Amino acid sequence: MKQTAIRLGPLALLLTVISICLTILAILTVTTARADLRLAEKYAETVKERTALETQGQELVRAVTVGEAGTLAPDADGTIRAELEQNGLRLRLALSPDGEGGWAVTDWRMEKEWTFDDTIDGLWSGSFGKEG
Repeated sequence: MKQTAIRLGPLALLLTVISICLTILAILTVTTARADLRLAEKYAETVKERTALETQGQELVRAVTVGEAGTLAPDADGTIRAELEQNGLRLRLALSPDGEGGWAVTDWRMEKEWTFDDTIDGLWSGSFGKEG
Protein backbone atom coordinates (compact mmCIF):
# COMPACT_ATOMS: atom_id res chain seq x y z
CA MET A 1 0.00 0.00 0.00
CA LYS A 2 1.38 3.28 -1.11
CA GLN A 3 0.77 6.40 0.96
CA THR A 4 0.68 9.88 -0.56
CA ALA A 5 2.36 12.77 1.23
CA ILE A 6 0.17 15.60 2.50
CA ARG A 7 1.32 19.00 1.27
CA LEU A 8 1.04 21.49 4.13
CA GLY A 9 2.59 24.48 2.37
CA PRO A 10 -0.59 26.05 0.88
CA LEU A 11 -2.63 25.19 3.97
CA ALA A 12 -0.06 26.73 6.32
CA LEU A 13 0.05 29.87 4.17
CA LEU A 14 -3.75 30.16 4.19
CA LEU A 15 -3.92 29.74 7.97
CA THR A 16 -1.18 32.35 8.43
CA VAL A 17 -3.05 34.89 6.29
CA ILE A 18 -6.31 34.19 8.14
CA SER A 19 -4.67 34.60 11.56
CA ILE A 20 -3.02 37.88 10.49
CA CYS A 21 -6.38 39.21 9.23
CA LEU A 22 -8.13 38.21 12.46
CA THR A 23 -5.40 39.86 14.54
CA ILE A 24 -5.71 43.10 12.58
CA LEU A 25 -9.51 43.07 12.93
CA ALA A 26 -9.20 42.46 16.68
CA ILE A 27 -6.79 45.40 17.07
CA LEU A 28 -9.11 47.67 15.07
CA THR A 29 -12.09 46.56 17.17
CA VAL A 30 -10.33 47.34 20.46
CA THR A 31 -9.10 50.71 19.17
CA THR A 32 -12.57 51.68 17.96
CA ALA A 33 -14.16 50.57 21.23
CA ARG A 34 -11.73 52.71 23.24
CA ALA A 35 -12.38 55.73 21.03
CA ASP A 36 -16.13 55.22 21.40
CA LEU A 37 -15.75 55.01 25.18
CA ARG A 38 -13.78 58.28 25.31
CA LEU A 39 -16.37 60.00 23.13
CA ALA A 40 -19.23 58.67 25.25
CA GLU A 41 -17.55 59.88 28.46
CA LYS A 42 -16.99 63.33 26.94
CA TYR A 43 -20.63 63.49 25.84
CA ALA A 44 -21.82 62.38 29.28
CA GLU A 45 -19.78 65.17 30.91
CA THR A 46 -21.27 67.72 28.49
CA VAL A 47 -24.80 66.50 29.25
CA LYS A 48 -24.09 66.74 33.00
CA GLU A 49 -22.89 70.34 32.66
CA ARG A 50 -25.87 71.30 30.49
CA THR A 51 -28.30 69.65 32.89
CA ALA A 52 -26.77 71.45 35.87
CA LEU A 53 -27.14 74.80 34.09
CA GLU A 54 -30.70 73.98 33.04
CA THR A 55 -31.51 73.16 36.67
CA GLN A 56 -30.03 76.46 37.87
CA GLY A 57 -32.04 78.28 35.20
CA GLN A 58 -35.26 76.56 36.24
CA GLU A 59 -34.58 77.46 39.88
CA LEU A 60 -34.04 81.08 38.86
CA VAL A 61 -37.32 81.13 36.91
CA ARG A 62 -39.11 79.65 39.93
CA ALA A 63 -37.54 82.27 42.22
CA VAL A 64 -38.64 85.12 39.94
CA THR A 65 -42.12 83.64 39.58
CA VAL A 66 -42.70 83.43 43.33
CA GLY A 67 -41.15 86.84 43.96
CA GLU A 68 -37.80 85.77 45.39
CA ALA A 69 -35.67 87.31 42.63
CA GLY A 70 -33.21 88.76 45.13
CA THR A 71 -30.70 91.06 43.42
CA LEU A 72 -32.17 90.63 39.93
CA ALA A 73 -33.81 93.84 38.85
CA PRO A 74 -35.85 94.37 35.69
CA ASP A 75 -34.43 96.66 33.02
CA ALA A 76 -36.30 99.56 31.35
CA ASP A 77 -38.87 97.38 29.58
CA GLY A 78 -39.47 95.20 32.66
CA THR A 79 -37.43 92.24 31.42
CA ILE A 80 -35.25 90.38 33.89
CA ARG A 81 -32.05 89.10 32.30
CA ALA A 82 -29.56 86.69 33.81
CA GLU A 83 -26.44 84.81 32.79
CA LEU A 84 -25.39 81.57 34.44
CA GLU A 85 -21.98 80.09 33.70
CA GLN A 86 -20.28 76.80 34.49
CA ASN A 87 -17.04 75.42 32.98
CA GLY A 88 -17.17 77.69 29.94
CA LEU A 89 -20.81 76.88 29.22
CA ARG A 90 -23.18 79.83 29.52
CA LEU A 91 -26.96 80.01 29.85
CA ARG A 92 -28.54 83.34 28.96
CA LEU A 93 -32.14 83.80 29.93
CA ALA A 94 -34.67 86.59 29.90
CA LEU A 95 -38.06 86.80 31.62
CA SER A 96 -40.65 89.36 30.56
CA PRO A 97 -43.93 90.23 32.26
CA ASP A 98 -46.77 88.43 30.49
CA GLY A 99 -49.42 91.06 31.31
CA GLU A 100 -51.36 88.79 33.67
CA GLY A 101 -49.10 89.25 36.68
CA GLY A 102 -46.79 86.39 35.68
CA TRP A 103 -43.61 85.96 33.71
CA ALA A 104 -42.86 84.55 30.27
CA VAL A 105 -39.49 83.15 29.22
CA THR A 106 -38.46 85.21 26.19
CA ASP A 107 -34.87 84.02 25.87
CA TRP A 108 -33.22 80.75 26.86
CA ARG A 109 -29.88 80.25 25.12
CA MET A 110 -27.09 77.79 25.87
CA GLU A 111 -23.73 79.00 24.53
CA LYS A 112 -20.14 77.85 24.64
CA GLU A 113 -17.16 79.93 23.62
CA TRP A 114 -15.38 78.38 20.65
CA THR A 115 -12.15 79.51 19.04
CA PHE A 116 -10.83 78.15 15.78
CA ASP A 117 -7.45 76.45 16.12
CA ASP A 118 -5.55 76.50 12.84
CA THR A 119 -2.17 75.46 14.22
CA ILE A 120 -1.93 71.94 12.80
CA ASP A 121 1.72 71.08 12.48
CA GLY A 122 2.94 69.25 9.40
CA LEU A 123 -0.20 69.84 7.35
CA TRP A 124 0.38 70.63 3.69
CA SER A 125 -0.54 74.24 2.92
CA GLY A 126 -1.89 73.39 -0.53
CA SER A 127 0.70 75.21 -2.64
CA PHE A 128 3.75 73.89 -4.44
CA GLY A 129 5.61 77.19 -4.76
CA LYS A 130 7.07 79.50 -2.20
CA GLU A 131 4.70 81.43 -0.01
CA GLY A 132 4.62 84.98 -1.18
